[in-house]
Amino acid sequence: MSFNQTPSSNRVHIGFFGRRNAGKSSVVNAVTGQELAVVSEIKGTTTDPVQKAMELLPLGPVVIIDTPGIDDEGALGELRIKKTRQILNKTDVAVLVVDIREGKNSSDKALLALFKKKEIPYLVVYNKADLLADTKEESVLTSQNENQTSARHLELSVSAKTKEGIQKLKECLASLAKQEEGDKRIAGDLVNPSDFVVLVTPIDKAAPKGRLILPQQQTIRDLLEADAVTIVVKEDRLKETLRRLGQAPKLVITDSQVFAKVARDTPKEVLLTSFSILFARYKGNLSSLVRGAAAIGKLKDKDQVLISEGCTHHRQCDDIGSVKLPGWLKEYTGKELTISFSSGTEFPENLKDYGLVIHCGGCMLNEREMKYRLKCAEDAEVPMTNYGIAIAFMKGILRRSLEVFPEVLSDLEPNKNTKKR
Repeated sequence: MSFNQTPSSNRVHIGFFGRRNAGKSSVVNAVTGQELAVVSEIKGTTTDPVQKAMELLPLGPVVIIDTPGIDDEGALGELRIKKTRQILNKTDVAVLVVDIREGKNSSDKALLALFKKKEIPYLVVYNKADLLADTKEESVLTSQNENQTSARHLELSVSAKTKEGIQKLKECLASLAKQEEGDKRIAGDLVNPSDFVVLVTPIDKAAPKGRLILPQQQTIRDLLEADAVTIVVKEDRLKETLRRLGQAPKLVITDSQVFAKVARDTPKEVLLTSFSILFARYKGNLSSLVRGAAAIGKLKDKDQVLISEGCTHHRQCDDIGSVKLPGWLKEYTGKELTISFSSGTEFPENLKDYGLVIHCGGCMLNEREMKYRLKCAEDAEVPMTNYGIAIAFMKGILRRSLEVFPEVLSDLEPNKNTKKR
């Protein structure tokens, strides 16, 4: 991951859905101008979701996702459909591709219902317009949507073969995506130009040699854009660095796994928080995750705890998710807990058997997927928090780490809406 690449989590995710042989892959190739997806007359050519990070004008950095047919058959087909439904959870803009000669059927309408339920802006694309015997029907389909630029769903007809309507399709995608854009910052809004900010970044063994992990990269970039002065140190250099600065920094940001040591070495008058807490705010779920942390103190013997990561990586002997967090939970609660793990795109839809979910900071997941996971927990009345908030809670420094966000301090009270334990 280099600085000149927009992270996947910050790109607009555009998913193409529909029945087999509706021409999804052909439309994807026409939109991207690349042979991104294999095209064939044989039904079910796309057997797994295919995604590609790219620049798409006039929109900008996107992730294009081509999915298997929603009407796939058999046991294997059911698994493919499940994968397709999972893609919906991170889709910012959905495209339903329909064969213009056949129109929408029950499978298509079921997809549209899912788009609406998940509040995903969507576009219905009637493909293969070049095969229409009656060109008048095509013009009607197109003219219906000339005044829909502010709607959360649009419809138009295209031909992936002749490229007719493809430019209009790109413009519609840009229009829908812009409605989803926000102006949120990771940490840049917390500082003024020339403020000192110290970032404590242990050398993570899971990160490739010569690189910082993604949350650290993104935070540094955001602070630089705010014209702050960023100072990056390892945890064993923080105390000496603060002494030599000559003036107190505006903020200290730390990796969660060294939270306790950094809290001890940072003067009380200096604001302190973690990358995980910053990303919880950035993804729009800080208050919910803070409330969820209270459940740690209510865990009982044999309770099940899910520790979930949004990415997949080679686990080290001192891995924070699979080793350190379970150890701290056992030490803090004194209970015999059953710990389960999930990673990457695998996240249980049914969480009712869990007493708590502890999620990573979600730097590899876009905002929509993080909110979907939180909604799964809320629907099951299961409290959910994240690594940094959980660690700060167990180390007794959560209130201090939230002082930079006084508006959420009231959320430190137990959440009365979570499952009674």
